[in-house]
Amino acid sequence: MELQLALDLVDIPEALKLVKEVEEHIDVVEIGTPVVINEGLRAVKEMKEAFPGLKVLADLKIMDAAGYEVMKASEAGADIITILGTAEDMSIKGAVEEAQKQGKKILVDMIAVKDIKARAKELDELGVDYICVHTGYDLQAVGQNSFEDLMTIKRVVKNAKTAVAGGIKLDTLPEVIKAQPDLVIVGGGITGQDDKKATAAEMQRLIKQG
Repeated sequence: MELQLALDLVDIPEALKLVKEVEEHIDVVEIGTPVVINEGLRAVKEMKEAFPGLKVLADLKIMDAAGYEVMKASEAGADIITILGTAEDMSIKGAVEEAQKQGKKILVDMIAVKDIKARAKELDELGVDYICVHTGYDLQAVGQNSFEDLMTIKRVVKNAKTAVAGGIKLDTLPEVIKAQPDLVIVGGGITGQDDKKATAAEMQRLIKQG
């Protein structure tokens, strides 16, 4: 089980400063979609150059032109690139092919997928590396979470690793760990805390013993 730090509402200097604080306690750093929109893939490049020991995920949420976008994110130094589970199968295939060519990984974000079980099975067969259940900001606001969906995909996925994102905090982490995802994605649960380093350290400790 690995811990991924999601960075969404920062610019590049802030992102670098934040990661410096917690780098020894995280495995993957995510350049979130808002950062990519504001800063471009330069954010991915600068993060990878500053922290070559960490895996960098580019949260592009690809929907189309997948091969090209995966190629560009790979060139910028991304180790993992995200595509939406609602994308066409041809797009998923294009992303997977390009990622394999570049030696990178594809994470499928299941946000807004209606039939999680059926789609997870299809995606697994298409050869993606990670399938991530994700409660977006807008649904978190009304108190939803992804833990049940995680159990669903765990039951049907044979090859892909599983990931979970959306509103995970220190007090809900034990519930997440019980479901045994391969990747736990935390944003505000770390970045919104006063002592980010101590929070990340405690989360990593729980994850490693889980």
